[in-house]
Amino acid sequence: MIGMNLKYLRKKHRYSQEDIAEKLNVSRQSVAKWENEESLPDVIKCIELARLFETTVEMLMICSFEDIDISSENEQESDDGKYVFGIVKVGERGQIVIPKLARKVFDIKSGDRMLVLGDKTRGIAVAKIKGLFSKDFK
Repeated sequence: MIGMNLKYLRKKHRYSQEDIAEKLNVSRQSVAKWENEESLPDVIKCIELARLFETTVEMLMICSFEDIDISSENEQESDDGKYVFGIVKVGERGQIVIPKLARKVFDIKSGDRMLVLGDKTRGIAVAKIKGLFSKDFK
C-alpha cells in the first residue's frame, strides 16, 4: 500500500523520484524500490515522507489515496457542488482546522458558529448555522 501511495502523492505534488530522493537524502533507486514495494522506507524516512506530503505515517501505510483523491487548496472549485477538501488532523483538545478552500466555498470566518452533527454509522458533519435555519440561533 505504501508504494502505491508514495507514487500517487509524488505525482499529485508534481515531484520526480529524483526530487523526493534529494529531499530525503536517499538515492533515486531507493525511492523507485519503495514505490515498487521492493523495499520499505525506514521509520525516520516514513515520518519525513508524511511531513513532505502533509499527511500522517498511518495514512501513508493504510489508506488508498487513489480511492479518496484528496484535493489540494490549489484545485479548481467543483461545478457540481461536491468537494473533498482533504484530510485534517485532530488536535490534542479535539480541534480541527477547516481547509482554506472549504472556508472560502462556505464563507466561514473566525467567530462563525458551527453545528456539529454525528451518526455512528455515517460519520460526522459540520454546518455553518447562519442561513441553515429560518431564524439563526442566538
